[in-house]
Amino acid sequence: MVSNKMLSALNNQMNAEMFSSYLYLSMAAHFENVILPGFAHWMKVQSKEEWGHAMKIFEYVNQHGARVTLEAIDKPPATFKKPLDVMKQVLEHEQKVSAMINSLYELAQKKKDYPTQVMLQWFITEQVEEEKTASDIIETLKLISDAPSAMIMLDRQLASRES
Repeated sequence: MVSNKMLSALNNQMNAEMFSSYLYLSMAAHFENVILPGFAHWMKVQSKEEWGHAMKIFEYVNQHGARVTLEAIDKPPATFKKPLDVMKQVLEHEQKVSAMINSLYELAQKKKDYPTQVMLQWFITEQVEEEKTASDIIETLKLISDAPSAMIMLDRQLASRES
């Protein structure tokens, strides 16, 4: 059985994952607006992935006979700067999510909630991948600087991300 404190923390994490989905969708809208369809595609795929993370927690809570509690999702920003700035924001956001997941894992350890620890291992591994991907795109953006042809090539590469 999931403790009340763990349940509350899982519901909060589910909300954070939904916000992540909403944030990336807002970033996708920005990239559509500035005619970077590859970046927009990447963000849409990322948005779906984050929604999937929320649903993974949703299913976990339900499988354990606990109650999912949905809260309001914060409004994401609607304006963004250059692609490098946006990707730095993505990395910062993913690092924040990683810290939240780590705190959840610590709580699960403290509560001796072994099933939740196992479930959270998946999220810990996923967050390592999320941060690495964002970091790689940031480093590529730094390399290409403001070279328009290189930006177009990166945009095309990001458009190839599978959904």
